[in-house]
Amino acid sequence: MRSPNRQMTAILFATFFTTLAPSAFAQTKHRKATPVVGTVVRFTGGSTSVDVKIGEDNPAVRDFLSMLPLKLKLEEFAGREKISYLPRKLKHTGSPGSDPEDGDLIYFIPWGNLGFYYNTAGIDYSNQTIHIGTYKASLGTLEKLADQPVTVKILE
Repeated sequence: MRSPNRQMTAILFATFFTTLAPSAFAQTKHRKATPVVGTVVRFTGGSTSVDVKIGEDNPAVRDFLSMLPLKLKLEEFAGREKISYLPRKLKHTGSPGSDPEDGDLIYFIPWGNLGFYYNTAGIDYSNQTIHIGTYKASLGTLEKLADQPVTVKILE
């Protein structure tokens, strides 16, 4: 004859695996990973918008996406890029540096800002510049976004 403690343990064990465990496994098995690469983020100011297609999956990009939606203000920097400061610095450990090109949205670690590069002549690889994604917009379009509130959100 089984002891009452062993019977209770057997009952609890059986109950767990027939009621709780299947639903826990089902949630884990069917949970979809949030896609990062290919996500489109829209920057909108007034009637002007610029879409950025996320091209990397790294800690900085994931942290940036987790902050959205938000409002930013773009400003000119050095005749090379339009920049905007985020509300806080991104968690970037483990994110690779990059060799930016015109049409890249980057995150610059030391200042904690995003940058829409439009003139990368003479700019080389830096482990302080993290590639976020790419955009297709003219300098004129970027200038229309500058110096006004810009809403940033993920397109669904």
